[in-house]
Amino acid sequence: MIILAVTTANIAVQAQDKPAYTVFAGDGKPSDYGRMLEALSEADVIFIGETHNCPIAHWIEFELTRDLYGKHSDGLVLGAEMFETDDQLLVDEYVTGVISSDKFESEAKLWDNYYTDYYPLLSFAREKGLKFVATNVPRRYASYVKDHGLEALENLSDGAKALMAPLPIDFEASEEDEAMFGFMKMISGSDGKKSYFAEAQAIKDATMAWSVARNMDRRFIHYNGNFHSDFHGGIIPYFNKYCPGKSVMTVCCVRQDDISVLGEENLGRADFIVCVPVDMTMSY
Repeated sequence: MIILAVTTANIAVQAQDKPAYTVFAGDGKPSDYGRMLEALSEADVIFIGETHNCPIAHWIEFELTRDLYGKHSDGLVLGAEMFETDDQLLVDEYVTGVISSDKFESEAKLWDNYYTDYYPLLSFAREKGLKFVATNVPRRYASYVKDHGLEALENLSDGAKALMAPLPIDFEASEEDEAMFGFMKMISGSDGKKSYFAEAQAIKDATMAWSVARNMDRRFIHYNGNFHSDFHGGIIPYFNKYCPGKSVMTVCCVRQDDISVLGEENLGRADFIVCVPVDMTMSY
């Protein structure tokens, strides 16, 4: 009888659900995919923040894209941090079928996880005839700011300036930014000022916001790292400046030991928070 009880208990433990993710509203109240989808479908622009090496984050953003397209069959506009403005022509030519995937992949500046994580989004845009916007500033200009500061952008050619948000870029570093980017400067060994690291982030955020604002002819879904839209910061204040009056909603993906309750540190990070176990497989 004791052996049977122990065996039954072991089976019960083994049979417990092992969810790959849970969804919370920004205030920490439990939610679910369906309620998140319904709320997001009412927004003019959705910023989906991801953990770049989390497969669940990439799966969720693709599922949201497909389901939001189903709700807005008149079309959406998609855009991503992972593609830079000077590659827009290549993106356009691939999405509209002018060039093959081989040609696109040989010429565009692609992240190492493009094939597993961003190719599906670009291919979806191609299949459905959706506009896909390369939103991020070319990395050479972010690097230039990191070494010389935002003011140095005024020295660039008109052609270069056309690839970024209008100058000058509003910028005011927070104490948190100073601490974080100061650490980045220390470990990188850069000769640039501590504030230049935060300024390099600002040119990215401003350019992504500008890219979204210029393409708001339909509802827009933007994919970016969590940091660029956490707590409705990063890109979003610039977007509100460039395109006032639009409704904005955000999603972020976080990892926790316990995904049954949202950790205090994650409260308010986004309108909806997708919580993934810390032991979930990473893609790199």
